[in-house]
Amino acid sequence: MSDSFDVVIIGGGPGGYVAAIRAAQLGLKTACVEKRGTLGGTCLNVGCIPSKALLQSSHHFDTARHHLAEHGIRTSVELDLAAMLGRKDKVVGTLTKGIEGLFKKNKVTYVVGAGRIAAPGTVIATLADGGEQTLSTKSIVIATGSEVTPLPGVTIDEKAIVSSTGALTLQTVPTHMVVIGAGVIGLELGSVWRRLGARVTVIEYLDRVLPPFDGEVSKQMQRILEKQGLAFKLGHKVSGATLAEGGVSLSVEPAAGGPAEQIDADVVLVAIGRRPHVEGLGLEQAGIGLTNKGFIQVDDHFQTGVPGIYAIGDVIGGAMLAHKAEDEGVAIAELLAGQKPHVNYDAIPSVVYTHPEVASVGLTEEQCKAKNIAYKAGKFPFMANSRARCNADADGFVKILADATTDRVLGAHIVGPEAGDLIAEIVLAMEYGGSAEDVARTCHAHPGLGEALKEAALAVDGRAIHI
Repeated sequence: MSDSFDVVIIGGGPGGYVAAIRAAQLGLKTACVEKRGTLGGTCLNVGCIPSKALLQSSHHFDTARHHLAEHGIRTSVELDLAAMLGRKDKVVGTLTKGIEGLFKKNKVTYVVGAGRIAAPGTVIATLADGGEQTLSTKSIVIATGSEVTPLPGVTIDEKAIVSSTGALTLQTVPTHMVVIGAGVIGLELGSVWRRLGARVTVIEYLDRVLPPFDGEVSKQMQRILEKQGLAFKLGHKVSGATLAEGGVSLSVEPAAGGPAEQIDADVVLVAIGRRPHVEGLGLEQAGIGLTNKGFIQVDDHFQTGVPGIYAIGDVIGGAMLAHKAEDEGVAIAELLAGQKPHVNYDAIPSVVYTHPEVASVGLTEEQCKAKNIAYKAGKFPFMANSRARCNADADGFVKILADATTDRVLGAHIVGPEAGDLIAEIVLAMEYGGSAEDVARTCHAHPGLGEALKEAALAVDGRAIHI
């Protein structure tokens, strides 16, 4: 069986399905080949969405157990983990079906199968029943995303030693969970299980949590999470794991060298990062090159070294974030339709959905110093924000960095309530080349969390009002 298309997209994650919908909107005959059987990729099925559902549920549980009394609410609380996991699965199921509905609405052909490139202009999908479907096309877009980075000596079985996927489906609350990696995934999922009653130890090779973020953010978040009960072992590495009765025994040693120690846990979460998913795509046969880190090489227009074959999302590197992939999905569709889109990689936010949340966009102070950029910093604590105090949710701060000469916003870093939503204001300001003064002169509703951004912008010029 053979079908002909204007564009065939391999991968139905955030980059792939968005590219497919946008291409169809633009009048291109479009097919999307996805092997999982449900659309949305890692993010929707076993990543961003189920983890946020559990973060929200576990936050409610923790609030009910420990923080309602100060509001004059007294209650007793019992955990129904099965119901919590069931709610998470329902959220995922509803959203995946929603994407299928969008495909039908936009007349995107959805092929359930593993896609590989047989030649420029030809994609073969291996179907679940073992059969094959050949798709002829003018353009091919690879959007196969990323997969869990393995750790030598620590074999993931998704039972006692789990990846983020297994950590979302644990049927009982661990007594002791060890998280390897103090990045976004490790801290989010570690927070979930800590709130539900587990003792959580986080082991990190580097000497700080959330290594890519602003240094002040890292320090503040470590202090906050330690108050919440997470324990950190920084500057250490895991060199081996042995399955024992009832759990796992880890060999842990200083990153700089030194004697090893044993740490026992009933569940170990490996969260040291993600790597591009490129196996089985026929890249070598097609003549598509990879970088030294295994990402697909593309030019500024997402084209590989082979004309007519493109790649977007995690598989090409950069910020490995769903919303970055979505922006690239829109961009590649518009490029193929003859338009001239642009993705501003300097204005892509990053968010950590712990409590409080962390959000960042643009340059950190460390990056400004490394680039010899003269900057001014304005900072405002949520402790001085009326709404945060009313909500009893006042940990954290807003920090805005602006060019010392032009006042143009260079970056912003937030630790605090609703940080992931608040950062959008600064992203928009940066997209328009706005200044700290622009943010400071914008009227913000009172009492609102957003006033903290206004005050931080005022603080860039040394004239914050409420501190």
